[in-house]
Amino acid sequence: METFFRDLKYSLRTFRQSPSFTIAAVAALALGIGANTAIFSVVNAVLLKPVPFPDPDRLVMFMNTSPQGSGPGASPAKFQHWRQQTDVVEDVAAFRGNIVNYTGGDLPQQLTAGQVSADYFRLFGAPIVRGRAFTPDEDLPNGNKVAVLSHGLWMRRFGGDPEMLGKTISLSGDPHVVVGIVGPTFDVGEFGTPPDLWIPFQLDPNTADQGHYFQVAGRLKEGVPLNQAKARVEASADEYRRKYANALQPNSGFSVELFQEAFVSNVRPTLLVLAGAVSFVLLIACANVANLLLVRATGRKREFAIRSAIGAGRGRIVRQLLTESVVLSTAGGALGLALGVAGIRALLSVNTAGLPRLGENGSLVGVDWRVLGFTLLVSVGTGVLFGLIPALQGSRADLSSTLKESGGRTGTGFRHNKARSLLVVSEVTLALILLIGSALLIRTSLALGAVNTGFDPNNVLTMRMSLTGPQFLASSGVDRIVRDGVERLRALPGVEQASATCCVPLEGGYGLPFAVVGRPLPDGPFHGGGGWLTVSPGYFEVFKIPVKRGRTFTDRDAAGTPPVVVINEAMAKEFWKDGDPLNDRLVIGRGIMREFASEPDRQIIGVVSDVRDRGLNNDPGPTMYVPQAQVPDAVNALNVRITPVAWVVRTRVEPYSLSGPIQEQLRQASGLPVSEVRSMADVVSRSTSRQRFNMLLMTIFGGSALLLAAIGIYGLMAYSVEQRTQEIGIRLALGAESGDIRKMIVYQGMRLAVVGVVIGVASAFGLTRFIASFLFGVKAWDPVVFISIPILLTVVALCAVWFPAGRASRVDPISALRYE
Repeated sequence: METFFRDLKYSLRTFRQSPSFTIAAVAALALGIGANTAIFSVVNAVLLKPVPFPDPDRLVMFMNTSPQGSGPGASPAKFQHWRQQTDVVEDVAAFRGNIVNYTGGDLPQQLTAGQVSADYFRLFGAPIVRGRAFTPDEDLPNGNKVAVLSHGLWMRRFGGDPEMLGKTISLSGDPHVVVGIVGPTFDVGEFGTPPDLWIPFQLDPNTADQGHYFQVAGRLKEGVPLNQAKARVEASADEYRRKYANALQPNSGFSVELFQEAFVSNVRPTLLVLAGAVSFVLLIACANVANLLLVRATGRKREFAIRSAIGAGRGRIVRQLLTESVVLSTAGGALGLALGVAGIRALLSVNTAGLPRLGENGSLVGVDWRVLGFTLLVSVGTGVLFGLIPALQGSRADLSSTLKESGGRTGTGFRHNKARSLLVVSEVTLALILLIGSALLIRTSLALGAVNTGFDPNNVLTMRMSLTGPQFLASSGVDRIVRDGVERLRALPGVEQASATCCVPLEGGYGLPFAVVGRPLPDGPFHGGGGWLTVSPGYFEVFKIPVKRGRTFTDRDAAGTPPVVVINEAMAKEFWKDGDPLNDRLVIGRGIMREFASEPDRQIIGVVSDVRDRGLNNDPGPTMYVPQAQVPDAVNALNVRITPVAWVVRTRVEPYSLSGPIQEQLRQASGLPVSEVRSMADVVSRSTSRQRFNMLLMTIFGGSALLLAAIGIYGLMAYSVEQRTQEIGIRLALGAESGDIRKMIVYQGMRLAVVGVVIGVASAFGLTRFIASFLFGVKAWDPVVFISIPILLTVVALCAVWFPAGRASRVDPISALRYE
C-alpha cells in the first residue's frame, strides 16, 4: 500500500508538471466516460432498477400472444379466466387509467382516476394509511360507489381533512363515499400519470365480453417459477377457446411476463443499440489517450532507463505507468459522471422519447449505486485498457542504447510507430461506423418529416373532456352536448371548423371486427377487422382528409335515420378489390361483446383517404368511421367510461391563441372542464420523439467520434513530424522540394485514414442491421450514406494531416540539423 501511495503522489506531481497533456487526456476521457454514464443512467432507470412494488421478481403481467408478437391488453372475459389460474398466480388485478370530473368545488375539476379491481392494492403494496381498500362486494356490478384517495389529492384538494373518511364526493355526477386514503410513499408515476384517486372496476364475474381496454397483473405464488406459470397460462388458452368460440384465434394464446419486462421490452433494443454505439465513443477516447501516453512514454525513455539502471524492475515501471493511467481515467470519470448526468437530464427535459420509468422530464434519472459503480468500473477499466500498451512499450526500452542516445530527434517513422498507427486506424474505423449509423437515423427523421400523414395538422387544436356520468350514458346526451359545443366553436372568430371524436390521429384508438352483409363468411364469423372511430360532422373537414368516393357525415345522419359508415382507402382496396364498397353494408363488432348486440347493419356511404393514425412509420390499415349520433346506447355507455371525448378545432390563426375562448365556450356548453390541450403539430411531433431522440444521440456520438478521430490523426502526424525533424532537414538539404515533403507526410497520414475507412465501411455493412428496425424510408445499406460519409471522413482526415504536412514542408534545414 505504501508503494501505491508513493506511485500516486508521483503521478499527481508529473501531471501538474504537464498541464496541457493532463487537460487533453482528462477532457477526452470525460467525453467518453460521460457519454457512457449518460446512457447507462437511462438504462439503469428503465431496465435495471426494480419496480417499486413488493416482490418485484414475482410480479407478472398477463399477455396476449400471436405470431405478430405479444401485448398486455385484457378483456373482462380474459380477466375472469386469468384470475382462475390460482395454482400458479394470486392477487390477480385489473387496472386502467381514466378521467373523472370532480364537481364538489366552485368549478368542475378533472381528476385522474385509477379504475381497479379489489386486489389491486394488495398486489402493488399500496399502503392504506386511513380507512380501507375496496371489498369484494364493492367490486361487483351495482356495488356501492366508493373511492380511495391518493395522499396528494387528500392534502391538495381537501386540506388533509382528518374527517374525510365516510364523506361523499361527486365524481362525474355520481356520489362516491371515501373509504380510504393511500399513503404518500405509494408512487406509480414512473409507469404513467399517477392517479388522484381509485374507484372499483365492478366487472361482471360471469361476463363474456371480449373488448380489450385495460391491463391485468398478478403475483406468482410462492415457489412457482416463471416458466411454470407461463406453461400453465399458455395451456389455459385451449380451455378459453372451448368456453368462448371464435374469441381466440388458433395461432393466438396467453402468457405471462415479469411486470418490469412487459413495460420495457419494446424499448430494450433502442437502449442496447445506444449503449453499444456510445461504447465506440469510449474506445475512440481510449485510443486517443493511449496515443498521448505513447508519445509521453517515448519522451521518458531516458527516465525509465535510469530507473532500470538503479534497480527498478520492469514490473515496477509498468505498475507506475498503470497507476498514472488509472489516475487520469479516474479524474476523467469524475468529470464525466457530472457532465453525463447533467447532459442526459437536460436532454430528457426536452424530449423523453416516450421511454417508460423516466418520470416527468426525466426526473427519475439520477445517480444511485449502480450508476456510481458503473462509472467507477468503466474508469478503472479504461485506465488499464489505454494504459497497458504504453506501459508495456515504455518499460521495454533497451538500457544501453537509450543511455547512449543524445536528446536529438531521430528518424522515427511509421516503422517505429506501429502501435500509434494501429490506434489511429481503429479510431477512424469506429468513427465511420458511428457516423454511418447517425446518418441513417438522420435520413429516417427526414423521411418521417416528409411522409404524407393523410391529414393536415397545421392550425388544429385538440382537447379532452370526460363525459362520464348518468346524463351521458345514452347517445342522445353525448350528441346533444357535441352539437351545442360544435355550434358555439364554429361561431368563434378565428375558428374555421370544429368537431368531436373518440380518437385523435396518432394517439391510439379502438379496433373491431366486421362482416360484409350478404358476403359468404370464411372460417370465422367475420371478414376482417380494422380501426373504429366515432366522429361528428365536420371531422374530415377539420383534418382536411380528402373524400375519394361518396360523401361523409352531415347533421342529417342522426339517431333514427338509416345507419351509415365511412371507410378508408386501405379497407376498400383490401376487401373490395374488384367491387364497389358503396353497394355494401357492414356489421361491426356484433357478437364480440354484449354492448354491440344491438349494432345495426350500416350502409357504406363514402371512402376517404388513408390516415397514418397508427404511427408515421406504419402503413395505414383498414379504418371505419361511424357518426356519434348513431352509436347504440350500450356502446356509447362503454365509450364514455373508457375514453374522454376529444374536441378538434381548425383555426385561421395560431391555435393556442384561441385556447382560452375555446375552453370557455365548451364550459358554457357543458359545465365541464377540459384537459390535454395541445395542437396537432405537437401530437405529430410527439409521435416521432423516439426517432428524433435516437437521431440526436447518434449524431452527438458520431460528431464526438469524428472530432476525436481528427484529433488522433492530427496528433500522430504532428508528433511524427516533430520526431523526424532532422530527417526532414537532411532531405531538404539534399535537394528535396517542400512539395515533396508535404506529399510524403500527407501520403503517410492518409494511408492510415483510408485503411480505417475501408475497414469501417466493411464493418458498417454488417453492423447496420442492428438498427434496421429503427429505420424508415431508407435501407440499412443506403448508397447515399455509404458514399457520402466515407468521403466526409476522408476530407476531415485530409485536413487533419494537411497542417502537420505544411509545417514539415516549411522546416529550415540548418535549424533542423541542429534540432535537439
